[in-house]
Amino acid sequence: MRTGEVHRHTGETDVKVKLDLDGSGRCEASTGVPFLDHMLNQISSHGLIDLTITAVGDTHIDDHHTNEDVGIAVGQALSQALGDRKGIHRFGHFVAPLDEALVQVALDCSGRPHISYGLTIPTQKIGSYDTELVKEFFVAVANNSGLTLHIRQLDGVNSHHIVEACFKAFARALRMATEIDPRRAGAIPSSKGVLEQAGAN
Repeated sequence: MRTGEVHRHTGETDVKVKLDLDGSGRCEASTGVPFLDHMLNQISSHGLIDLTITAVGDTHIDDHHTNEDVGIAVGQALSQALGDRKGIHRFGHFVAPLDEALVQVALDCSGRPHISYGLTIPTQKIGSYDTELVKEFFVAVANNSGLTLHIRQLDGVNSHHIVEACFKAFARALRMATEIDPRRAGAIPSSKGVLEQAGAN
């Protein structure tokens, strides 16, 4: 069972995440941030990852803390589910179109957190959601899961299309990287014979 479960409780948020890498794309997301829920559904649906996420946060101030803490908890749950990363493909990439938008994501389940972020989102808001929070979400996920993550916008003028294409591309790249490689025979996909697990001692 490649699953992770995290409960993150701070003075700003209370976040619970359950994640199953070998799911069917079932998602129950209730974060108090509707656009974030919509994007979490994209990760689940296109990554075939079962997600159950609830969050209560200080959204009366703004969505920043909830958005970031959900990203942290998702990253930690992903790290748990990957464990020592035996048998996975490790690398994944995808280019997702959504109407005029085209976004490329490449990632490595390396255990070494890094993000290179290249979205140019033309509006400050999508509905009530601050578009600067997209980067904060992915920084939180990458730092807490040990992903090396590259996001590139190849085209796009509609903010919603750009961001949704990004989440879809991330989902498909993550699915590619975390699926089991039958030729690996359970070996760790590294010439060093080991990959770091984010958050492990």
